[in-house]
Amino acid sequence: MKTRIQTTALLVGAALASSFTLATSSHAANAPSATSAPVAAAPVHLPPGINWQQGDVDAAFALAKSTRKPLFLYWGAVWCPPCNQVKATIFSQQAFKDRAALFVPVYVDGDSASAQKLGEKFKVRGYPTMILFSPDGTEVSRIPGEVDFDRYMQALALAMNATHPVRQTVAAGLANGAKLSDGEWRMLADYSWDQQADLPIAQDKVAVTLQTLSKHAQANHASDEALRLELEAVASAALSQPAQTGTLDKTAALATTQAVLADAKLARANFDVVVNYGPTIVAYLTQPATPQRTQLASQWDAALHTLSADTSISTTDRLSAVDGRVELAKLDVPKGTPLPKSLVDTVREQAALADKSTTNAFERQSVIDAAADTLADAGLLDDSDRLLTAELKRSPAPYYFMSGLARNAKARGDTAGALKWYQAAYDASEGPATRLRWGAKYLAGVIDLAPNDDARVEQIATGVISEISQTHDAFYGANRAALDRVTTGLAKWNAHGAHRAAIDKVASELGGVCGKLQANDPQHATCEGLLRSVAVKPVA
Repeated sequence: MKTRIQTTALLVGAALASSFTLATSSHAANAPSATSAPVAAAPVHLPPGINWQQGDVDAAFALAKSTRKPLFLYWGAVWCPPCNQVKATIFSQQAFKDRAALFVPVYVDGDSASAQKLGEKFKVRGYPTMILFSPDGTEVSRIPGEVDFDRYMQALALAMNATHPVRQTVAAGLANGAKLSDGEWRMLADYSWDQQADLPIAQDKVAVTLQTLSKHAQANHASDEALRLELEAVASAALSQPAQTGTLDKTAALATTQAVLADAKLARANFDVVVNYGPTIVAYLTQPATPQRTQLASQWDAALHTLSADTSISTTDRLSAVDGRVELAKLDVPKGTPLPKSLVDTVREQAALADKSTTNAFERQSVIDAAADTLADAGLLDDSDRLLTAELKRSPAPYYFMSGLARNAKARGDTAGALKWYQAAYDASEGPATRLRWGAKYLAGVIDLAPNDDARVEQIATGVISEISQTHDAFYGANRAALDRVTTGLAKWNAHGAHRAAIDKVASELGGVCGKLQANDPQHATCEGLLRSVAVKPVA
């Protein structure tokens, strides 16, 4: 049974070009015929050494087709901690930069012009998303950002060498008696399942699909890949985002999970699942106050303890392992129960060490976020505040950490402090999509903490709507999701009609925006739907 991830050798250009024989997709069909490279200014918020194409994505697809190179699309945001983790641990590495010479690298920032409309085209579901396309524009695979460098490079190499897209591999893997190559099973095991959007699988069927693939991989003697797929199945079911349907075999899932936790090499090979989903999976697979719960929680804590000291994984992941131990310790105990002193001391030590040792600007955006969260989860709110406040002066996106300060203030019952930081974060945020996201968060905070402040709610909501009226393609992707949170939150706030005057003003503002959109513009229908939701008739 293979338990180590090995770095895959760089591909040679001739072999790479000949491996892609996929059918032409709509992306290539809609691309300009020009073969010159798109103009690409070096983005200051990405590591140097890669010629990222920006702006004209269609021209980048045309370039990929004319040069017979695959296209690597990275979708990110300046503030996003996982994005900055990828920049620090993947994009900064020379081996990745060398590999980038073999494909057309494209960077799309979520705040760039029409980015959210483009995100809908590529079925982007979150930051970061990384998609590999064949030279003719067919989506081949989505690469996970949570794994370590070796596994990432393995997943990328498998995708670059693929003779058909992963959707075909999934279909073949689901067939009874499936016989796939080792590389095809690895490609499925290393696929970014939490970002899947191009596969013929309903979002609520991901968990049962993954478990079926796991059983078929095991029958096809792909044991390591079967373990990985089983873990991803139970993580998907436990998270329930979206809620999963179908019956997952919990007995099989529990056996696999315990086998991974009992083997240090297997736990390390699957550290991203072990580190990020421990308490959630323990709660899903076992019942409170049972021997099974106690045993699984103990096994998971031991695995996290080992991983938290493993310097072969990133600082962020080691902090997440400590945070997982904190959340496991709080599982099934009354709220407010003190954590063991030894664990609290570990949290402080790990957070301080991470702060002191992390000098890379990209990595700090991820590390400080993880450290502050871990401190807060351990009840060390003042320590978390000090860490976040100090970072405001050096972060390229300080508004992200202001949101953490708002969360801490809310946790200690400081309503005025929380609202101050929510407003500061919104005021400091930059970029149309980012400002809409932070505006929605500020509005939700005010509705939650100061529900009788109609003037403030109205001011924030109309301000957000005023900004989107000046934003091109404002009703797509993450923008639409944020606007839905705004209108849904307002409708709930006014569920009994107590805030009718403020709602009428907000609806008037939004109606004005809708009225300026052409009737045949898809955004018009979206805007009208949002307007109906915010102006819904109150419950009697």
